[in-house]
Amino acid sequence: MKKLFAAIVSVGMLATGSLAWADALLINGAGATFPYPIYSKWFDVYHTNHPDIQFNYQSIGSGGGIRQITAKTVDFGASDGPMSDAQLQTAEGWTILHFPTVLGGVVPIYNIEGASGKLNFTQRAISDIFLGKITKWNDPEIQGSNPDMKLPDAAIVVVHRSDGSGTSYCWTDFLSKISKDWSSKVGKGTAVNWPVGLGGKGNEGVAGLVKQTPNSIGYVELIYASHNSIDYGRLQNKAGKFVNCTLASVTEAASSVADHMPADFRVSITNPPGADAYPASTFTWLLIYKTQTDKAKGQALVDFLKWMLIEGQKYTTDLGYAPLPPQVIEMEKNAIEKIKL
Repeated sequence: MKKLFAAIVSVGMLATGSLAWADALLINGAGATFPYPIYSKWFDVYHTNHPDIQFNYQSIGSGGGIRQITAKTVDFGASDGPMSDAQLQTAEGWTILHFPTVLGGVVPIYNIEGASGKLNFTQRAISDIFLGKITKWNDPEIQGSNPDMKLPDAAIVVVHRSDGSGTSYCWTDFLSKISKDWSSKVGKGTAVNWPVGLGGKGNEGVAGLVKQTPNSIGYVELIYASHNSIDYGRLQNKAGKFVNCTLASVTEAASSVADHMPADFRVSITNPPGADAYPASTFTWLLIYKTQTDKAKGQALVDFLKWMLIEGQKYTTDLGYAPLPPQVIEMEKNAIEKIKL
């Protein structure tokens, strides 16, 4: 998938001609892998319409994006999890602003010998599996919510991310909200000390391990599962309903906080109260310096953010992302004015 969208960017570069590329103002960014396809599309379309501006985005993971924006080695960062207060304080006096761009979900994928179909996971089941407390697929907590599926008396193999990722942040944030044990023993973060399991790098690493390991379970982004035709299960939400992850159910999760979004946009939308809301949903953010030291680059970033909120949102659903709620878009328009050029 990354190669496909890298190719799209390359085609866009060739179409503008080498001279235009050489003369374009280059803006460098790095971070989250989850929004890479939509960012690649946006940057390509924006460059086509603004040949004097070129974005170079390195998909290195949310942890890397936070490190690079903190170290001032990029013009902007990107993360699927908001920076913590402690992380913001390490930015050496540079205020970093968060701008939500799109929405997505994280889904449980599995490879169960002798069983197929869409599995239902109660909140207790999914948290206890990743805690290592539920160890067999035919455990009553799993079998009870899947009465028509014959589950084997086989040991569960847990697969998690080995790298720092916003996908893990969303997943562990969800687990922290539904399990006191998880919250106290593991917590949330782009990287945590996993109680059990095997580690795979990136969505592709987790998916690959699950595919080749009988009776395993892992988690990946919805867009990755959809684009790679990977089956995934339903999660029980706060209302007690087993919800399939779709753009509609992710948008429903965002709607639960849209009317009381915090001014800095650092918000969690996991396990929201909506009856049809998918519980492992998240925004993804661009990380922008409040004070821009290069006026030309700062103006280009401001103009791009305004374009992203209006024109850019039109490309989201075709690529498997949920667009921003209108209330959030209006708030962001006002927040852009805080950027000092």
